[in-house]
Amino acid sequence: MAKYFDVHPDNPQRRTISTVADSIRSGALVVYPTDSCYALGTRLGSRDGIGRIRSIRNLDDRHHFTLVCQNFSQLGQFVHVDNDVFRAIKAATPGRYTFILPATKEVPRQLLHPKKKTVGVRIPDHAVAQALLTELGEPLLSSTLLLPDEEEPMTQGWEIKERLDHVVDAVVDSGDCGTEPTTVIDFSSGTLEIVRRGAGDPTRFE
Repeated sequence: MAKYFDVHPDNPQRRTISTVADSIRSGALVVYPTDSCYALGTRLGSRDGIGRIRSIRNLDDRHHFTLVCQNFSQLGQFVHVDNDVFRAIKAATPGRYTFILPATKEVPRQLLHPKKKTVGVRIPDHAVAQALLTELGEPLLSSTLLLPDEEEPMTQGWEIKERLDHVVDAVVDSGDCGTEPTTVIDFSSGTLEIVRRGAGDPTRFE
């Protein structure tokens, strides 16, 4: 059974956040809130976590996983960013955007797109996600909690707990955080491409 944590959306309880972070370090797969719906998250190098996310969401090996980062300096350790892209991403973060970029050697191979060698990165604007990232001291390997054959992510922590009780290790509930996933911007080919229009305003990249 998954552990259930009720966390204040604006002032997350430090002890609870520490407990969740410890479980992630031990290899747990957790559901946690972001500024653009709930996400599945696990430790960066967790093969088991990656496999479980693929199974829950029925993903193939072309799916771009996302490294959810605390800040821009952390993001820069995992992707190659040139000056123009740097300015564009810096101006849009933290926020409801995921950026696809060429990965550095810091990113485990199993996370990379098999042909492009790219990975998704983002910096969320959500107090609970930021508290968890600060406590962890490293990115969370994440994927939007959108179940197969469903059009929208679940928004209620208790419902997530009921549905995923035996396939995740913990649910961090801070209330409804929306159903619209991030806007995805692909910078990997040298020209900007809006891959998905979502919660982040895409017009700033048009």
